Amino acid sequence: MSTEPSTPDYALHRLDDVIAHLIGPDGCPWDKEQTPATLAEYLIEECFELVDAVRSGQAADVCEELGDLLFLLAFVSRLYANQGAFTLPDALDGASAKMIRRHPHVFNDAQCADRQALLDNWERIKREEKAVNPEKSNDVFAGLPRSLPPLTKAYRIHAKAAAANFTWPEDEEVERQVEAEWLELLDAQARGDAADLEREFGDHLFSLVEFGRRKGIKAAAALDAAANRFLDRFARMEILARERGLDFKALPLDGKDALWEAVKAAETRP
Repeated sequence: MSTEPSTPDYALHRLDDVIAHLIGPDGCPWDKEQTPATLAEYLIEECFELVDAVRSGQAADVCEELGDLLFLLAFVSRLYANQGAFTLPDALDGASAKMIRRHPHVFNDAQCADRQALLDNWERIKREEKAVNPEKSNDVFAGLPRSLPPLTKAYRIHAKAAAANFTWPEDEEVERQVEAEWLELLDAQARGDAADLEREFGDHLFSLVEFGRRKGIKAAAALDAAANRFLDRFARMEILARERGLDFKALPLDGKDALWEAVKAAETRP
């Protein structure tokens, strides 16, 4: 067997051939029952697994998870092709044409002075595309998937609202809004209204997402990093407790705090 890497064309053809066998007459009973709708949840799961792999920095894991996701994408496209709707090359050609159309500063002679000009141009081209395709709504949030994870959805909402010039003109105003939402959250807590508290908590998070967006921070990624830092530190706390002959669970809070501070201090050492 050759150890030479396959070409992209060969790899895609091979993958499509594998899928054709899986859903063919002598294929797998489970695969033959699948539809684009039944594969949707698996697509979401594989996307999250790929993101985890990317954030882990492990190239081998990224390679595996990217392959899993591409398999599902090819599977879905094959099912649509069998329905006579479109093929994978149709989708890829459409994506290439769209990216060329939306990057005139790269593929043509358009000029963009800065990043904001790039984003404004992108949104203008998207509006023009929708005007050419009247079946696609021109509403600002028409293309926003309802199933997006909440923090990602909030980020996208703020970004689209900003593109439509519906946002605070200055960063300082966003900072004041974050502070105002925090005070409203505390007022709701003082009133003891659980439903109101939840609503104000959501409003505060929503304003924080916009604050982060303006600073170039994506809330979902930032929160994921914070959660992972906590998990890593907690694991090191447990290890440190065992090294010191301590029963971690039986330690009082101040004992656990001491371990936490020791772990944090070790992170900052050169």
